[in-house]
Amino acid sequence: MRFLARLLSAVLPLTLLIAGAADAREWKAIQESGTIKVATEGGFHPFNYYDGPKLTGFEVELAEAIAAKLGLKLEWSVVPFDAQIAALKQDRFDFAIASHGYTAERAKSVDFANPHYCTGGQIAAHKDGPLTVVALNGKVVGVQLATTYADAARKIKGLKSVKTYKGDPEAFSALRANKTDAWISDKFTVKATLDKNPDAGIVGGDLVFVERVSMILRKGNKELAEKLNQALAEVMKDGTYQALSQKYFKEDVSCRS
Repeated sequence: MRFLARLLSAVLPLTLLIAGAADAREWKAIQESGTIKVATEGGFHPFNYYDGPKLTGFEVELAEAIAAKLGLKLEWSVVPFDAQIAALKQDRFDFAIASHGYTAERAKSVDFANPHYCTGGQIAAHKDGPLTVVALNGKVVGVQLATTYADAARKIKGLKSVKTYKGDPEAFSALRANKTDAWISDKFTVKATLDKNPDAGIVGGDLVFVERVSMILRKGNKELAEKLNQALAEVMKDGTYQALSQKYFKEDVSCRS
C-alpha cells in the first residue's frame, strides 16, 4: 500500500501538468461549483497519509471539516510536497494543506491562511548519536527535500553535509541504516515514527526551531483566504479541532500565542 500511495503521488501531479492551464478560481466560482479543490502530500504521517487505500490524517480531517463549514464538497489531489507551490501558482487546485511552515521566501509565491498548528523541527538520532545542535558538528543530517527542515539544517554551523530525500520515511530509513548521523523533521512526525518503530534504537533530541503551519493559496485570492480563516475559526470554536488534536497528538497543537 505504501507503493500505491507513492504511485498515486507520482501519477496525479503528472496528470495535472499535462492537462493544460487551469483558470484561477475566486471564491464566487468555487461556491457556484459546489466543490473546493484541495492538495496534500499523502505521505506525511500523522498529518496526511494513506491508511490502506484511504487518505486520512489530522490535516485531511481538518480540511474536510473546513469544507463542511463552507458548505462545499472536497476534491483531493495528492501532489509531492516540493511540487505543490508551483502547481498552486498554475491554479491546479484552490489551496493546499500539507504542513507548510511560514517563511518569507514562500510568502513571495503564495499566501498563507491563519496557522492551523504550531510545531518545530526536531533532531532524531541513535541513542548514542548527536541529539543537540552542538553535537551535530561534523555530522551528516538527513531531511526531506524542499522543507523548512532542510532550510534549517543548512543554517547549522559545522555540519559535514545535508542529504535530502523525497520524504521522511526515506530520511528515517537512511538514519536507521547509518547513512546519516541524524534526521531533522517535524516533532510530531518524529514522535509518530519513533512510536511505530520502538526497536529502531532511535530517539528524539532537541528542537532546532519553532514553526507556525498554515494552508497555502494563490496570492491575492483574498476572499478565499477570508473564508478559510473564518471556517478554521469556527472549527476551533465548536470543538472539532480539539477533538482532532487529541485524536492524533493527545495534546492541543494550536498556536496559542
